[in-house]
Amino acid sequence: MRLFLLVSLVMVAFASNSVLNRMAVFGAGLDPEWVAVLRLGAGAVVLLGLTLTLQGAKSLRISPKVVAAGMATLFLYIYGFSIASGLIDAGIGALVLFGSVQITMFLGAWMMRERLTRWRLIGAALAFVGLMTLLLPGTSGAAINPAGVGLMALGGIGWGLYSLNGKRVRDPLAATALNFTLALVLALGWLAASGDPGQGQVWGIWPALASGAITSGLGYALWYRVLPQVPASLAAIAQLSVPLIAALGGALLLAEIPGPRFWISATLVLGGIALSLKKR
Repeated sequence: MRLFLLVSLVMVAFASNSVLNRMAVFGAGLDPEWVAVLRLGAGAVVLLGLTLTLQGAKSLRISPKVVAAGMATLFLYIYGFSIASGLIDAGIGALVLFGSVQITMFLGAWMMRERLTRWRLIGAALAFVGLMTLLLPGTSGAAINPAGVGLMALGGIGWGLYSLNGKRVRDPLAATALNFTLALVLALGWLAASGDPGQGQVWGIWPALASGAITSGLGYALWYRVLPQVPASLAAIAQLSVPLIAALGGALLLAEIPGPRFWISATLVLGGIALSLKKR
């Protein structure tokens, strides 16, 4: 039950990222590269502060290969996600993101020769079908931007690889702090190369900072902590609930009201997750 509650808390944090970044990039009109810098910077400050306070500087001595992989895959996710957040709405974006995550993590589980049970495969397929119903005509008032879908899928691949890399980490808090700090350097390079950033309304800074400090930084640290206890394939299935939570958040905060098909999708996704937990 404790593990279930922790995973549920992380899924809510991930869904909040979709809504908060949508508010910053689309609602306030901030440039994606600025949102990426604010998000990574806020996360790095919080995580480094926690790491140094609770564990000391010695905990930051982590394998360079693990840190480099975490930095690269985190930035790949941030890059695709930040741009796509201004092109497609929160619910659809989260669907594409975690659909890509699922495919990436299942391929990773297969390559690592993890045993995939029949119920887990059936549950994943049912949950994915449920997510696909959100893409059918009439499910959203906004047109789906192909570039936004492609960039969000790229972000999903990055996040899937980042999650798989997290299974090799012994100290999740220190590793996440280093990943955010080093990925921030890449984001600053992206910002410098963008030319003339700085558009948008000032209030958009706050959801970007909240996404970095709370739902990203602390959320990812917690995710790294529970990942070693969760099989890669099951972690992928659990993340399929995020688009539904994000769509609900979009309805409350962005006036994206889900229709009846949303609830059909929710039933299929949650039912698929339940089936994936069966051992016999």
